[in-house]
Amino acid sequence: MSLAYGIQLPVQSQSTIYAEPWEAAAGPEDLLAVARAADRAGFAYLACCDHVAVPRRLASAMSTVWYDPVATLAFLAAATGRTRLLSHVAVVGLRHPLLTAKQYATLDHLSGGRLVLGVGAGHVREEFEALGADFERRGAVLDETIDALRAALGPEEFPEHHGKLYDFEGLGQRPRPVQDRVPVWVGGSSPAALRRAALKGDGWLPQGDPRGVLPDRIARIRRLREEAGIEGPFTVGAIAEPLYVGTPGWDVGRRTVSGPAGAVAESLRAYRAMGVDQVQVRFRSRSRTELAAQIEQFGEEVAPLLP
Repeated sequence: MSLAYGIQLPVQSQSTIYAEPWEAAAGPEDLLAVARAADRAGFAYLACCDHVAVPRRLASAMSTVWYDPVATLAFLAAATGRTRLLSHVAVVGLRHPLLTAKQYATLDHLSGGRLVLGVGAGHVREEFEALGADFERRGAVLDETIDALRAALGPEEFPEHHGKLYDFEGLGQRPRPVQDRVPVWVGGSSPAALRRAALKGDGWLPQGDPRGVLPDRIARIRRLREEAGIEGPFTVGAIAEPLYVGTPGWDVGRRTVSGPAGAVAESLRAYRAMGVDQVQVRFRSRSRTELAAQIEQFGEEVAPLLP
């Protein structure tokens, strides 16, 4: 089985940890160009983050640029044809599950069944407090929200869920998702997040875990699923170091994996050997044009070497 590759889109989130300088002045046309390049290059998915509001104390590091994932992915769905649309990650505990289901079911319907719902617990206290959500119990809220979303994104026009936090039945929602089962990938790397991914998810989205810790965490997830008697497909993800295909003529940073296609592919194949199914990549770039070129070069030269 080959190693799938996806991309966290530029522009739509601009944390100082990863945003390139050119993104500050970028906008919808840049997003479209990058998404179309990734679609042509065979990328498995385009990913978009989720923050409703960033408090002033975090704004200098996180920035306040966080596009809404549903609006952004729907916008890009109309401009792409193959690549899947991933929320990485939606902080679903901030919203009632019926509201979340309405938004993402519509996205799946409009895109022809290309949604992957990535979910996470969230980490910004002020965001929860402003929206009246429970920050202290966000893990428990997420656990039940996943169950409620399974029902609300399932095949039934009138979904039913009876839990401690949410209780609904007899309320119809259409359009239904195109997919019989919308994949739910669970983000996070804490012990609770690993357990949640193993027992409730169809996949795992680690939060930038270094390579050295991945094998143990993947083994833990597989052990938890085996102990619980859970079978069926499960997608293990990873986030690669920054990449640059070819010899860069500028300082791309010491952590960046760069060089000819064979060297980049060799570095990524190590993830497959650990049991990773899909790897999220991010390319160093100085402009939209350079990023699109990197994406195209990756698809043409590196991707064929990944199986």
